[in-house]
Amino acid sequence: MNEEHELIQRVHAAKDDIRAADRLIYDYLPFIKAQTAKFLQRPPIEGQDEELGIGMMAFHQAIQSYSRGRGAFLPYAGLLIKSRLIDHRRREQRHGHTISLDAPIGEQETPLGETLADPQDHNEALLLRDATRQEIQELTRQMEQFGVNLRDVVDNCPRQERTLQACQQAVAYARENPQLLEDLLQSGRLPLAKLCQGSGVERKTLERHRKYLVALLLIYTNGYEIIRGHLKQMQRGGARA
Repeated sequence: MNEEHELIQRVHAAKDDIRAADRLIYDYLPFIKAQTAKFLQRPPIEGQDEELGIGMMAFHQAIQSYSRGRGAFLPYAGLLIKSRLIDHRRREQRHGHTISLDAPIGEQETPLGETLADPQDHNEALLLRDATRQEIQELTRQMEQFGVNLRDVVDNCPRQERTLQACQQAVAYARENPQLLEDLLQSGRLPLAKLCQGSGVERKTLERHRKYLVALLLIYTNGYEIIRGHLKQMQRGGARA
């Protein structure tokens, strides 16, 4: 069995097995670091460069969305990592000018990042990464009960800004009316009629993005604080068509 064939088998096995996905990510962490380093034009630093975490999440997304028709897996994963890092940089730029942690301060040659370093930062970053992974695992398990997986969410995400705003409008209405969230949990089905009537969003739009909406509403029914924070950051960054 050649290496590429073995890798593809592992990728397919990892689609529905969180532990297998974790093992695959860590086995290919050098690859993820290398792709991130190309973007940063320097080696990423664990616990300091959030780009490395974005690269790891993009690799996980590549696992979920990969199919043989996309060609070899690693080139596909590399492109997805690059794309997500570019998206991240664009969001930062929308928030205003950013200062590089590697930029020297005044006449000193010491990078800003070193002056801000805290002995606890690394441990806190590791704890945050573990907590994020646990939230993703729990959310994945809960979505499976509704017949939805992470790949479905990626594929079902609205691509047009107007449609994305409509879906966010429906989610906002559901959050303002907790009974709708309870209906979702108890029935295992998206309350389309109530969402449509209350939010004013067309039913066909909600039906077309049902799996995406299920995932978002589940996130707001439980204690997925880290994931919710990430969603808020993305929404502040603005929708991309």
